[in-house]
Amino acid sequence: MSSQDERPKDQTMPDTDFTIRELRRRFADKSLSPLDYWLALERRIDSWEPAISALYLYDPEAARAQAKAATERWAKGKTLGPLDGIPVTLKELIATKGQPVPLGTKAVELKPAEADAPAAARLREDGAIIFAKTTCPDYGMLSSGLSSFHHLSRNPWDVTRNPGGSSAGAAAAAAAGYGPLHIGTDIGGSVRLPAGWTGIFGFKPSQGRIPVDPYYVGRCAGPMTRSVEDAAYAMATLSRPDWRDGTSLPPNDFDWMDLGIDLSGMRIGLMLDAGCGLAVDEEVRIAVEQAALLFEKAGATIVPARPVLTRAMLDGLDNFWRARFWGDIAGLDEERRASILPYIYEWAKGGADVSGVDAVRGFNQTIEMRKACGRLFTEVDAVLSPTNPIVSYPAEWASPTNDPALPFEHIAFTVPWNMSEQPASSINCGFAKGMPIGLQIVGPRFDDMRVLKLSKAFEEWTGGIRDWPEPPAA
Repeated sequence: MSSQDERPKDQTMPDTDFTIRELRRRFADKSLSPLDYWLALERRIDSWEPAISALYLYDPEAARAQAKAATERWAKGKTLGPLDGIPVTLKELIATKGQPVPLGTKAVELKPAEADAPAAARLREDGAIIFAKTTCPDYGMLSSGLSSFHHLSRNPWDVTRNPGGSSAGAAAAAAAGYGPLHIGTDIGGSVRLPAGWTGIFGFKPSQGRIPVDPYYVGRCAGPMTRSVEDAAYAMATLSRPDWRDGTSLPPNDFDWMDLGIDLSGMRIGLMLDAGCGLAVDEEVRIAVEQAALLFEKAGATIVPARPVLTRAMLDGLDNFWRARFWGDIAGLDEERRASILPYIYEWAKGGADVSGVDAVRGFNQTIEMRKACGRLFTEVDAVLSPTNPIVSYPAEWASPTNDPALPFEHIAFTVPWNMSEQPASSINCGFAKGMPIGLQIVGPRFDDMRVLKLSKAFEEWTGGIRDWPEPPAA
């Protein structure tokens, strides 16, 4: 029988909305096999992908082969690890051996990666089925599904709207139900921002908790899922150390599934003003305030939290990133530079005029962010804030401002926690005009479990999202 013949013949959309725990239980009791689940999931992907363009290097045939092998391992009781047979995607920036890493741009020469990046290596070791990469904008430098290399990625809640980014395809894939686990990266909000705009759960752990390669200041990898539990479950695999990341944390003995928490006596800061950047939409402010009331009802004390970001910090970071990025592309020939998304190229050109001294001054603002965040956490045990200041924006826009002169006005609530190396999540806290609103939960450095536990508590209070978007009619 050919692999094509193995696909389901009926035209009804099979149920694929299982958590990792549910899939493992069903694989174990043989009520569902990894191959049967993959074939059903393949149908769902086929129905959604033309509308949202979330995937790159999608290889269903290879996924079927991986699912067959996982099915045989489960039948013999010889599974590789806790994610054996679980379909997973990786953001395109995360290298997988033998496949190119275009960085979302036409400017990069396509060369096969020599090795799996840490997240890919850990997933393979534990038997996960890596069936595709997910899209991102050029060099991962936008919160948008717009790219000079990939098709335009769209938001499943409304395909005329933007999924955010730079983990655009990962967020779209999770919201559309392409399996329980998707891995993104985050240097200023690139896991949390698209999670907020698509209603999913996005977790940026403490710096080094999930090793990355290449490492860069503030750069983290993190799970993007429909539930807190799925993200927590994946952390046992993803958080194993890797020598290639110099910030990689020592092995942990966390019980990642111990998600209960008593909020009595906790002091939680409510930050509704980021200090600079885009103004917060009224619908977002109300949703976050209502979310804070649930934490208060559970026993926490809610106190106002002052901003940790200033205009000088954000502008300094902008200068530093422009100078760094211009240095990366200055050696490209004119044709390759011209192929970069115009919005990003226009922004990057400003880096040519940033002196070395000003670039260092810009970098020093990341230290000021760290100090401000540390000072705040001498007064509170956690922070609640909006993830995104605005509800939504058009799919075709490069950013919420769509102005390369104002590229980072939307990251004011998220970027400080990258620079302070603190764990933070985004979880849905409501809707406006049919589009999701994200609540950001921030914890102390290294206390990843606190963020996951607070997120799980909130998910239980609200019940989470039950009615996810369905594929467009054929």
